[in-house]
Amino acid sequence: MSEWATHTGRAKNWFESLRDQICAEFEAIEREAGSDAAFEYTTWSREEEGNDDPGGGVQGLMKGKVFEKVGVNVSTVRGAFSQQFAAQVNGASVEHPEFTATGISLVAHMHNPQVPAVHMNTRFLTTQSAWFGGGADLNPPIPHADDTEEFHAVLRAACMAHNPTYYERYKKWADDYFYIPHRDVHRGVGGIFYDHLECDDDPSFDRNFAFTQDVGKAFLDIYPKLVRKRMNQAFDDDDVARQLEYRGRYAEFNLVYDRGTIFGLKTGGNIDAILMSLPPRATWS
Repeated sequence: MSEWATHTGRAKNWFESLRDQICAEFEAIEREAGSDAAFEYTTWSREEEGNDDPGGGVQGLMKGKVFEKVGVNVSTVRGAFSQQFAAQVNGASVEHPEFTATGISLVAHMHNPQVPAVHMNTRFLTTQSAWFGGGADLNPPIPHADDTEEFHAVLRAACMAHNPTYYERYKKWADDYFYIPHRDVHRGVGGIFYDHLECDDDPSFDRNFAFTQDVGKAFLDIYPKLVRKRMNQAFDDDDVARQLEYRGRYAEFNLVYDRGTIFGLKTGGNIDAILMSLPPRATWS
């Protein structure tokens, strides 16, 4: 059985399972708030000339009382990079532009500015190499130190269970990556970010897959707790203004610097799914 059907298939099944668990938890939060909001799912297919198996994905979107806008997307695609883009991707080249990619991507923007926005993404890619990447980061318009510590503590525990060096390395990577140079500010209060977790054989795939699964489980463990903790907290017009200005910074990062946005646009992904990370409302002064 081919690598496409085994390694990518195993990762795909996990990402879809994680999607289902996360969406069920977010819908439960909406019901607790007296809302009947639910995810709407839109299936999309990728097109590539000469490719009879380009893959596609499912965009999940919910707009509710607690979650002003939350997207949870899964996709599994296969094809060839353009000559211009191939040289920029690990293990790909003009001579070998072939790739497969499967992953889950999530962004939540909240009604209450006291509730932190969040991003989470994990993925498995194959070119001439194969690797996992991803992470999770917290993006509060109004930071709360205890929320930040709780979020990082859960990610730290997930990392430590696999490698004692992971948390500090991947925390720094997140701090460096989720930074807006033209504003000289970080996008949020960080988390972890990792990439090119290489899979050279079955044991390394299993090891890195287990870590990636634990990152997803850690997110599922901590973020709903933070939402429930803050979703009924009072806020005022000044808090909303602060939230909308912060969202402008978030949009700037995602449109100018985010690798996932660039990857999706360069590989013929669904535009609505790629740009679901953008906030529903934002301001610029």
